[in-house]
Amino acid sequence: MESLEPNKKHYLSWPVIALIDFVTIISFENIFYPFQNQGLSVVISWIFLLFAYVIPYALISSQMSLTFDNQAGGLASWVRHSSNDTLGYWTSWMYWVQSVPYIVDVSNSVIVSFSWMFLGNNTLDKRMSTFWFGILTFAIILIFILLENVIKNSLEILSLIGGGAMFIMSALFVLLAGYAVLHGHHIATQPFNWGAFKPNFSLKYFSTTGLLIFAMSGAELAAPYVVQMRDPKHEFPKAMWLLAIMTGFLTIFGTLALAMFFNANHIPHDFKMNGPYYAFHLLGNSLGVGKLLMYIFAVVQAIFMMAQLAVLLDASSRVFAGDVADKFMPKWLTKKNKNGRPVHSYTMTTGLSLFLLLLTGTLPNINTIYNWLLNINGIISPYKTCWVFFAFVAMRMHQDKFHSDYTFIKNKTGALIVGGWCLAFTFICATLGFIPQEAKFGTGAFNHQLLLNFITVIVLFGLGFVMPWLRKREQRREGMELS
Repeated sequence: MESLEPNKKHYLSWPVIALIDFVTIISFENIFYPFQNQGLSVVISWIFLLFAYVIPYALISSQMSLTFDNQAGGLASWVRHSSNDTLGYWTSWMYWVQSVPYIVDVSNSVIVSFSWMFLGNNTLDKRMSTFWFGILTFAIILIFILLENVIKNSLEILSLIGGGAMFIMSALFVLLAGYAVLHGHHIATQPFNWGAFKPNFSLKYFSTTGLLIFAMSGAELAAPYVVQMRDPKHEFPKAMWLLAIMTGFLTIFGTLALAMFFNANHIPHDFKMNGPYYAFHLLGNSLGVGKLLMYIFAVVQAIFMMAQLAVLLDASSRVFAGDVADKFMPKWLTKKNKNGRPVHSYTMTTGLSLFLLLLTGTLPNINTIYNWLLNINGIISPYKTCWVFFAFVAMRMHQDKFHSDYTFIKNKTGALIVGGWCLAFTFICATLGFIPQEAKFGTGAFNHQLLLNFITVIVLFGLGFVMPWLRKREQRREGMELS
C-alpha cells in the first residue's frame, strides 16, 4: 500500500522564505559601514530607503515572483519573459557574477569571526599576511562548495539557524543597548540631538549610498522558492512584508544603538571589519559580563556567514542555469549533476573568486582588502538590482499580457512611476560607487582602488560577451559532428 501513496511534497513556510532571504539581504555587520560613512545621519537615510525603496522593492518582487511562478530562473526569467532573450541572458550573467565579490567578502567574514573566537581581539591584521588571508578565503569557498553538494537540506538548516540567531542577536543588542542607557550608560555620540541626524548632501554621501542599497537588496533571491510554497498567492507577500519589517528594524534601531557605544564623529579605522565585535564587547562590559556576548556573537556570525554562502551559491547558480536561452549559454556550463546542481557554475565561481583574490593581493593589509571588497559590492550589486525594476516596468507596460495573483499598485501609471524611480535611483547610486571611499582624492591609494574598481567591473561583466561566443563555437562543432 505504501508504494501506491504519492510522495509527499516538502513545502517551505513563509517565515522560512523570509529568513532565507533575510540571510542574504541584511546582517548585523551591514549597519556598520554606512554608520562609518555617513555617521548618525544614516538613520535618516535608512528611514527614507525603507519607505521609498525597500518596501516597494519587496512588493515588486512579490508581484514578479507570482507572475512568473513557474519559471526556474528567478530574475533572469522575469527579464526574459517581459522583454527578450538577450536581456534575459545579460540579467542571468550579471546576477550570477555579482555574487562572486560577495562570496569572497562573506568568506573573509568567516575568517574574521573565527579569529575573534580564538584570539578574542582585533590582532588578525597583525598576525596574518594578505597572502595567507587570500589562501584561507579560497579554501573556505572550495570546502563550502563541496559540503553543499554533500549535505542534504544544508540551505534550509543553515538559513533557519543562522538567520534566526542573527536576528535574535541583533534585536538583543538593540534592547540591551537601550537597557544600558536607561541604567546610566553614557551616550558616546555627542551632541545627540536632531541636528546630528541632518544629512550632509555631498559627493561622498551619495557615493556611499550604493552600499546602503547593497545592504538592503536581494528580495528577488526568494523567487525560485515560490514553487516550494503551499499557498504562494497569500504566503509570499507575507514573507516579503516580514522581510521589510526585519530589515527596517535592524537598520534603524541598530544604528541608534551603535550611537550609544561609538562616537559617530570619531570611528575606529577598522570599524567595518571589527566593529560588530567591538560593539558586543562594549555592551558586555557595560552589563558586567565582559567578553561573553562578543564570543557568542562570533559563533553566531560564523554560522550566519556560512548560511549566506549556502544561499548565495545555491540561489545564484539556479538563476544562472535555470532559464537561459539555449543560444547564449554553453551546454557544459548549465549541465547538472545527479542532485540537480549546476556543478560547472561552481567551477566558474571558484575561478573568478581566485581572480578577485589576486587583485586584493595588491592591497596593503587585510583591513583595506575587507573595505575594498565591500565597496565593490556597492557597485556591482546595485547594477544587478536595476534589472528587478527594469523587468517590473517592462511587465507593467504590457500588463495585459501577464497574469498575477498579486498586484503591487493597481494603477498602471503609478506603478510605472514607482518602478522608474527605483530603477533610476539604483543606477545612479551604483555609478557613483566607483569613487573610492576610504582613500583621499588624488592620492596613490585613491588611484589604485579606482583602477581596481574599473578592472573588476570590466572583467566580471565583460566575460558575459564570451559565453555566447563559446556557445556558437559549440553549435558549429555539433553541426560538424552531425554532418
